Amino acid sequence: MRFQLTLLPSARASLIPANYQYPLSAIIYKIIQQADEKYSAFLHNEGYRLDNGKSFKLFSFSDLKVPYSIQGDRFVINGVPAALTISFHVDEAATNFIKGLFINQQFDIADKISGAHFSVSEVQLLPDAVASVKDDEPDIILQPLSPLVVGRKNERGNYDFLSPADADFSEWLIHNWIEKYKAVTNEINAEELRKRIGIELLTAPQEIKSRLITIKAFTPQQTRIRGFVNFRIKAKAPKPMLELAMNAGMGLYNAMGCGCVGVV
Repeated sequence: MRFQLTLLPSARASLIPANYQYPLSAIIYKIIQQADEKYSAFLHNEGYRLDNGKSFKLFSFSDLKVPYSIQGDRFVINGVPAALTISFHVDEAATNFIKGLFINQQFDIADKISGAHFSVSEVQLLPDAVASVKDDEPDIILQPLSPLVVGRKNERGNYDFLSPADADFSEWLIHNWIEKYKAVTNEINAEELRKRIGIELLTAPQEIKSRLITIKAFTPQQTRIRGFVNFRIKAKAPKPMLELAMNAGMGLYNAMGCGCVGVV
């Protein structure tokens, strides 16, 4: 399920870090913990786990949609309100619970240098974009609402981040997608499933933009990842997998605000 949050900054020209994804992710965990400590601990410590130990949080959020200007490594918020899409792969029965978590919340998006105070003025449940997809024509056109990160492990055990124009992009995006689905359903035939999945890039390579994101900035655990925006793909897959993509995000680092996608 997907929600749009309307956020009101407490002051005009509020200054937030350009790398606000990690602080915002921590806020979401904290809000969930206030209402359901057990679920929060599960998301933070375990997630949905595969036999090889890999786990997925199965939630994501978009970039903040608000007018801003750039000041060094800061964003100056120039308009109100701000909008944020947040999505969870949970049962529909949890709709009111999740919605209630965020109503009237107040929080700071900040790092060690600057931050801004926001209040949630509205929480709107968004329509199910996959509901109208026909079972015999299971494809949709998607575009990232936050940088989509796809990685291929190299010989050092680190990720080489792939552009959507890279020949291996679709292979590794599908690999991650199937792993997420396996963590949710437990019993699938990955090879048979792979035959029913397709990714087609619909954007010219020169139009695609990349963004370098710093996670845990100004700490010993600081990590930089590269995601891509400003492109569209046609995604073909069984309907439950399309729902998973919309609710949990695509690619890597979804719970850090990467790979949130919307239907064109």
